[in-house]
Amino acid sequence: MKWVTRENARVDRIACPWLIRKFVDKDAEFLYVPREKVMEVAKTEGAIPFDVPGVELFHYEEGGDEFVSFDAVIRKYKLRDPALLELAKIVRVADGGTGNAIEAAGLEAAATGYRIIAKDDHENQRLQFPLYDALYAYCKWRVDEHGTLEHTGP
Repeated sequence: MKWVTRENARVDRIACPWLIRKFVDKDAEFLYVPREKVMEVAKTEGAIPFDVPGVELFHYEEGGDEFVSFDAVIRKYKLRDPALLELAKIVRVADGGTGNAIEAAGLEAAATGYRIIAKDDHENQRLQFPLYDALYAYCKWRVDEHGTLEHTGP
């Protein structure tokens, strides 16, 4: 299946492809296009749009909290892996949603750096996927050790 989003990806628009490839569609193909072309490309390519205002897989509010497209993918595909739900907390804060995951500052910094050094969005995606693999492993470890990413001290 093809998926399409805005170009110049940083956090959510790289996290979502990682999530989709790992848990939804292992053969997913991602298209990064100018903002104004996303819906046109979605139609002509039969691609699923994400992280674009007005589509199902975009930011939303619930119970006074702000959620990001990564959360929307988790919700739509009913993903329940506890470590994945913990990773969502990090992605959410790094992308401007609500929460207090301290790891988000590191993710935001790394994602910005990768966007700067990558020649295009596909290289950015290739470079960042191992970062998400590592964060997911970290979240599994945290869940196994503590049950949550809630921090109680240094």
